[in-house]
Amino acid sequence: MPMIPYMQFDADLAAIGRVLADPHRAAILMALLGGEELAAGELGLRARASSSLASAHLSKLLEAGMIDVRPDGRQRYYRVASDQVAQAIEGLMAIAPTRRVSSLREARQGEAIRQARTCYDHLAGRLGVAVTEALRDSGALRPSDSGWELTADGEMRFTQLGIDVAHLRVQRRPLVRACLDWTERRPHLAGGLGAALAARLLERGWIRRLPNSRAVSLTAAGRRGLRSQLALQLPS
Repeated sequence: MPMIPYMQFDADLAAIGRVLADPHRAAILMALLGGEELAAGELGLRARASSSLASAHLSKLLEAGMIDVRPDGRQRYYRVASDQVAQAIEGLMAIAPTRRVSSLREARQGEAIRQARTCYDHLAGRLGVAVTEALRDSGALRPSDSGWELTADGEMRFTQLGIDVAHLRVQRRPLVRACLDWTERRPHLAGGLGAALAARLLERGWIRRLPNSRAVSLTAAGRRGLRSQLALQLPS
């Protein structure tokens, strides 16, 4: 019988399903979804897995192309492989059932994640959606066929925040992208501009990362800054 030459037939969606089916691997991916590079030991703690088990799961995720690794001396740091992978995971989370909490600690962590977090490298949660809607309401963003586009007034606003929009325009990454927020079920700002905004808010100390979580919190300086720059009034 003649050999059938290798041809692409269809996407092997089940292969991704097998990778995500393990709760430890899913926990590792969700920990990395905050955009930080994390060591294997930290990921093991967050996934509640032993060192050897965490190492085995990281190997499977690397093999599947869902994460990357950066060696640094004797340490290895892991991150989500790309914005595309992070976007796909966030999309799956939007249709996944909610996991019930089993402790007061988990309830507090869940509320913090819903309030404000980094989604790969941009701001998400209630705060991310509120910032995005303030940009839209102020005319900095306007609807387009692809979701939104940056207006001239918006470019001026981002420049005042210290963001080089001209540099972002020449990057391969889309400047503006709408990302469906899995907790709010409304879009928040992603793309190169969303990433630059989140980085700037962290640099200015307007938001800060919470330990052992992808959640962030809004600081008093951030509350004042967002009110001044975007006329965004946030509850205490």
